[in-house]
Amino acid sequence: MARLMRKALFPLCIVITAAIASCAKMGQPDGGWYDETQPSVIGASPADGATNVKAHKISILFDEFVKIDNATEKVVVSPPQKEMPEIKSAGKKIEVELKDSLKPNTTYTIDFSDAISDNNEGNPLGNYAYTFSTGDRIDTLQISGHVLESENLEPIKGILVGLYSDKSDSAFISSPMIRIARTDSRGQFVIKGVAPGSYRIYALQDMDGDYKFSQKSEKIAFTTDTIVPTTIEATRQDTVWLDSLRIKSISRVGYTRFMPDNIVLKAFTEPLTDRYLIKSERQEADHFTYYFSYGSDRLPEIKGLDFDSDNAFIIEHSEKRDTVTYWLRDTTLVNRDTLNVQLRYMATDTLGQLQLQTDTLQMLSKKTYEKRMKDQKKSFEEWKKQQERKKKRGEPYDSIMPPVPLDYNVNVPQKLDPDKNIRFEFKTPIADIDIGKIHLYSKRDSLWYNAPFELLADRKDTLSTNDSTYSATPELYLRKYVLMGEWRPDTEYSLEIDSAAFTDIYGKATKKLKQGFKVSALSDYSTLLLSINGMNGQPLVVQLLNSSDKPIKEVKTSGSTAEFFYIKPGQYYVRLFVDSNNNGIWDTGDYASGRKAEEVFYYPEAIECREKWDIRKSWSPRSVDMTHQKPTQITKQKAEKAKEVKQRNIERARKLGIEYLPEMQQQMKKKLKREEK
Repeated sequence: MARLMRKALFPLCIVITAAIASCAKMGQPDGGWYDETQPSVIGASPADGATNVKAHKISILFDEFVKIDNATEKVVVSPPQKEMPEIKSAGKKIEVELKDSLKPNTTYTIDFSDAISDNNEGNPLGNYAYTFSTGDRIDTLQISGHVLESENLEPIKGILVGLYSDKSDSAFISSPMIRIARTDSRGQFVIKGVAPGSYRIYALQDMDGDYKFSQKSEKIAFTTDTIVPTTIEATRQDTVWLDSLRIKSISRVGYTRFMPDNIVLKAFTEPLTDRYLIKSERQEADHFTYYFSYGSDRLPEIKGLDFDSDNAFIIEHSEKRDTVTYWLRDTTLVNRDTLNVQLRYMATDTLGQLQLQTDTLQMLSKKTYEKRMKDQKKSFEEWKKQQERKKKRGEPYDSIMPPVPLDYNVNVPQKLDPDKNIRFEFKTPIADIDIGKIHLYSKRDSLWYNAPFELLADRKDTLSTNDSTYSATPELYLRKYVLMGEWRPDTEYSLEIDSAAFTDIYGKATKKLKQGFKVSALSDYSTLLLSINGMNGQPLVVQLLNSSDKPIKEVKTSGSTAEFFYIKPGQYYVRLFVDSNNNGIWDTGDYASGRKAEEVFYYPEAIECREKWDIRKSWSPRSVDMTHQKPTQITKQKAEKAKEVKQRNIERARKLGIEYLPEMQQQMKKKLKREEK
């Protein structure tokens, strides 16, 4: 019987022996077995969890050679260090030197996250944190949660999250955080080594490394809630795997749950209200532009130093008044290469107050008058040659060069949505419009009829609820106009513009235009009707988004419904924000006044729209956790895949026709360690 057993075990012994022998050839061309065990910590100096520590240098010893991946980004030392600690791998050790003086009676945590892996095959250690205390106890409480962008609920990677035991609002500005963590690719953070007590929590995109909110350009998140860390006993399901495909056992195990673990911080960047002149330029001879960092109700004042500036300009400005353009009325000024001006404007002084500032500027034309004259002469000579060739061929020709027409763009699509209009944009400001030279015709029963329309100055600078929100007074835009018609679905139209319908301030006139188009039929579209619950009559702006998370339609409502019409077939998403100040745009927060950014919510699923469909959805924005609202399809900050052992031995064993046993790996690793010695 013993002899039979020896015969039966002999093949298995050969397999195991071959596997162990090949372990010494890992990574070699002969295709030996791979090391698939993660490194283990076998000691540290000072010991992990040690108390009354005075040493600044820490050595952590592993059972194999290790490396650190991107220590600057992934390793976080708490409390925060003013001077960057030195962290490096050295064979089977990781060495950390803290440059700052150690605080008394303080728990220190060095959170390596997933930065540690073995040097041979890159097997990850997993999330690892080393802890010691300069006092006689280790603080073990934890606080966790997520940080999201306020405007679009994107997870924020790499932002600091910190605690203050001082719960005054001034602490975030005047002193550094006392314990910190950094968010991962999911926007998730875990602050470890927290002492019992109560805290305020903040997020900070620290630009200058002082661990406090010291610059308005720093992204921040705050809450007025007081955080009290605690623990509860809980149970969870524990799955033990034989390998990557087979489950060995599933059991319920008890564990300590650290609370709170569901904090959600929504970060924003405050508007940079400091006002200063960014640049001035004169790209074209007929106008010059000033760019400011921030707008002002008071427009700049210009005085010509070498020309009469009274009534010399037509002023065009952006809606926020941070960009101001001065169009020169007089062509004699246009022809001058240099204009010296005195510019007076509101600017922020060293005390943060708006004061009048005066600058003397030279406005130099990018293209000189001489160069412009040469270009005109060249154009005339080319035109003259063309006419001479026509004359020789006996074709009709001109003896006088026609004036250069006024350049403009008009968007007339082949198919027009019933809720859209036709827009004009001119290169220069318009001085006169002959409305009698603009004609719109609609086709009914093969006959063309005059169709009513309005032509208004287009003040639309942001996405509008209604395409008819315009002003007839062109204060903001002197070069943009919109033609609005009573569009009938499934109807053909013809837009016909006679020559000289538009004339600019320099006397240039437009040429003829004839463009046909059709308004699409209602059957080409879908309709979305949203029933919104739980918002208590707050003013809302509801946006229909495309696959790039960009709004294509929006509606304002203070009720419980939002209706979208004329939706082209496709997949869409929905977002809303609470328009607290009822100005129609999303507003960021302000820490000094305690104002948070306006709340944003996402409908958690994609919505499929098809032709002729009326889609009805019920939505309770506050019923879904903020971290699970934004659909993954339009979330740009994707969660990085967790580092795992590659499990390549199973595939190799399959190719060899044998079963890979976990015991083989342990034998291989022991043999590799003996050879290293």
